[in-house]
Amino acid sequence: MTLPLFDAEPLPPQVIADGAVLLRGWAAVHAHAWIAAVQQVLAQQPFQAAFTASGLPMSVRTSNCGEWGWAASRSGYGYTRSDPATGMPWPAMPTFLKQQAQALAAQAGYPGYPGFDPDVCLINSYDVGAKMGLHHDADEKDHAAPIVSVSLGLPCTFVWGGLQRSDPVRSFRLEHGDVLVWGGASRMVFHGVRPLQAGQHHLLGAQRWNLTFRMAQRSYRG
Repeated sequence: MTLPLFDAEPLPPQVIADGAVLLRGWAAVHAHAWIAAVQQVLAQQPFQAAFTASGLPMSVRTSNCGEWGWAASRSGYGYTRSDPATGMPWPAMPTFLKQQAQALAAQAGYPGYPGFDPDVCLINSYDVGAKMGLHHDADEKDHAAPIVSVSLGLPCTFVWGGLQRSDPVRSFRLEHGDVLVWGGASRMVFHGVRPLQAGQHHLLGAQRWNLTFRMAQRSYRG
């Protein structure tokens, strides 16, 4: 079944910083298709425990799809062609996910295909209490390419800082279907997620999924 890119009237894009745009509810209009595409990936690549570069356990679990994947295991940390735990290639990125990510990047003011052509989608699963410390995404080949981040399930408190870890931060709520796109002057901003609060989402139960689309090894033609 072919779906239109957007079939509802989402809220207008909201600029939160130079190069960073919040698209409220833009993924909610196709929530079932988003979830079905993720489940297609998870059938091949179930969520795994994740670890920091120093080997400490993280509270999120991860999966990947695309030509590359983000390996956060005790045996590897960074982008790899295959899962270090199994040696198997990461599942292909579903066409729906790639097309939606490109359309969302374009709505945020970044050229879609062939400009933004993600070769990895990292899927993080947050259970109640899970969090993500302040970090920035620095291991991609071309930092000119934006990042497209999609929230599904329970809401979270997202933390947005500055270009230094010690910079002041501000927080805002991300709901089911919200999309945050950042690049340009905001590409290397530190960001994170506060501990997920208890709740029940009508589609995902007591969890939040976060999909981040990135260009790990490709050059950006923006």
